[in-house]
Amino acid sequence: MNIEDIISAKICPYCGCAPEYVDSVRIYGRSYGMIYLCAACDAYVGVHKGTSNPLGRSANKELRNWKKRAHAYFDVIWQSGYKSRSAAYEMLARHLNLPKEYCHIGMFSAKTCIKVIWWSISQVEVLERQF
Repeated sequence: MNIEDIISAKICPYCGCAPEYVDSVRIYGRSYGMIYLCAACDAYVGVHKGTSNPLGRSANKELRNWKKRAHAYFDVIWQSGYKSRSAAYEMLARHLNLPKEYCHIGMFSAKTCIKVIWWSISQVEVLERQF
């Protein structure tokens, strides 16, 4: 398994099978667009509207929970007006030593989501002292 195949949703990162390209009604009970779904692993990822390009990497229930937590902390940085969204992601990319194009919570593992949470907490504390 290579990272490019995982990010492009060609293979499930949990079992190595090819996910199905299906309507999200199978997960949510109503349609929010298409997703890549590995039903055996309960892993899925949405796609950018009007394309078949995944929004990130496929995630099982545990990883989906870590991504939600990471967003809850990280999004405070830009939603509160401390930084723009792109500036916040640029800072995070530098911190994680990642290229900007790979620095998106949708692409992260649970381990990286935990790093995002701790970094975000520290950044909010610093930014609050400045304002």
